[in-house]
Amino acid sequence: MSVFALDLETTGLRANSDRIVQFAFVGSDCDGNQIRIEELINPQRAIPYEASRIHGIYNRDVASEAEFSVHADNIHQMMEDNVIVGHNIRRFDMDFITAEFLRLGKKTPQPKVIIDTLEIVRRLKLPRPHNLGALCKRYGIDLINAHTAAADAAASLLLLWRLMKDHPSNFRQDVAEIERWLTTGSSASSSSDSLGRGLNDLEPLDKQGRIRIDGDDLILAFGRHKASSLKQVKVSDAPYLNWLISPASLIDEESRELVKQHISSFSSA
Repeated sequence: MSVFALDLETTGLRANSDRIVQFAFVGSDCDGNQIRIEELINPQRAIPYEASRIHGIYNRDVASEAEFSVHADNIHQMMEDNVIVGHNIRRFDMDFITAEFLRLGKKTPQPKVIIDTLEIVRRLKLPRPHNLGALCKRYGIDLINAHTAAADAAASLLLLWRLMKDHPSNFRQDVAEIERWLTTGSSASSSSDSLGRGLNDLEPLDKQGRIRIDGDDLILAFGRHKASSLKQVKVSDAPYLNWLISPASLIDEESRELVKQHISSFSSA
């Protein structure tokens, strides 16, 4: 199974009437080989000036390029049964891919799963703005040549890695369960997984096991933020932390003090 980030540049925002002018795949195949493919496409219609100003692709750039039909089989092969990553890919890029294949009367490629980084930041309730440029700036990811397909694809892959690194508890499950969490908000199991340790495998901080230790992170093992790190909760529900360090949370006094110290480290980090 290969993992590729996908990004498209288009003539506009409507998949039914607009067309793809550039596509890119960035990632690695099942043998670990690095893949970077970026191609221009003749959309068979004029590119509006407003769109060209965003992605820098003008009519003259695609006049001698091949149509989508020439690339269709290669795109299908890249996507079919593989993990496809992208930012707003489920509602934008996949709609355009589907529309282009339908125009050709061909079967639309079916990825094994789609991991959408926009869905991740929304599911994690991270602060806005949620556009790719703003998120890359927040996480220190260089986005040179923004709005070119390869640059945006690579950036979304790096963003996924940073989100997984900062919020590991949400990704300790197989990719199908991660996609299910993104699309429905739930998964088959929030305490066990096939990719890493579950909550029950983590050392408890308190006697009741309500808080677990995961390296430098403290993970909640109960309540509405179960399986979330305290750092996550500070972003999504800061008042909850005030309750957590109060006697009402039923965590023993020694553990509450450790939680206080952990929370205070966020501002100094």
